Amino acid sequence: MTENLILIQSLIHEVRNQKIILDSDLATLYQVQTKVLNQAVKRNLKRFPADFMFQLTKEEWQNLKSQFVTSTKGGKTKLPYVFTEQGVAMLSGLLNSDIAVNVNINIMRAFVQIRKLSIEHKDLQEQIVELRQYFIQYAKDNNEEIDKINEAINLLMDRTKPTKVGFDI
Repeated sequence: MTENLILIQSLIHEVRNQKIILDSDLATLYQVQTKVLNQAVKRNLKRFPADFMFQLTKEEWQNLKSQFVTSTKGGKTKLPYVFTEQGVAMLSGLLNSDIAVNVNINIMRAFVQIRKLSIEHKDLQEQIVELRQYFIQYAKDNNEEIDKINEAINLLMDRTKPTKVGFDI
């Protein structure tokens, strides 16, 4: 099960500040053709508002493709559709096979895990910012103390200049 979650998490990307999965990746997980998946969605478009499913722009698709390690054979001729977490949940009502049910459960778990990691990441970022501010202030305080010590040493050195012994001629 953990392997499935890791695989699914690797298929989740961020576009327009939303976590999404490509239609082709969903089709692979559901073991259907992308065309079949998209036809089922198009027959039920009322269930998929823009925040559940949308088509990528050319620029978004190029940016997303640049993140993939391997290229797709032949490439896509059409811009892909992507599904948000809510869109994937809505798909579960359309695809009624046992595979689809199990895949949907795993996808939901993957989205939840990513959300948890994102929250933890945010907490860590806040802690790092706090520590950084603390150390910057600590360094400033130390620099001020070092400056005071240097000033004191310079004053002592000026006061303790050796007096000449002997006569001036």
